Amino acid sequence: MTLASLYFLSLHNLGLPVWIWFLLFFAPDISMLGYLSGNKVGAISYNIFHHKGVALAIAFAGYFMNNEILLAGGTLLFAHSSFDRVMGYGLKHFSGFKHTHLGNL
Repeated sequence: MTLASLYFLSLHNLGLPVWIWFLLFFAPDISMLGYLSGNKVGAISYNIFHHKGVALAIAFAGYFMNNEILLAGGTLLFAHSSFDRVMGYGLKHFSGFKHTHLGNL
């Protein structure tokens, strides 16, 4: 899923250089700052930016509205979320950052 997303992202790259896309690929991880406000806020903020359903909704909205920015953003979120799953990082539970839907880290 990650590779397919990166391929589609290359088709809708908005003319940005690769190094910017590399930085943007890791931008959803900024949502971890929510943990500074506690486990519940952290889990909610992390999960919003790492949920494949949210990413697909944004990408489909961009496609149907003919909005390249939304399409690229949703595709990037999907690529990032898929990559995180490969690395073993799942959606977070309220009990703490290391407790995910894939098990404990």
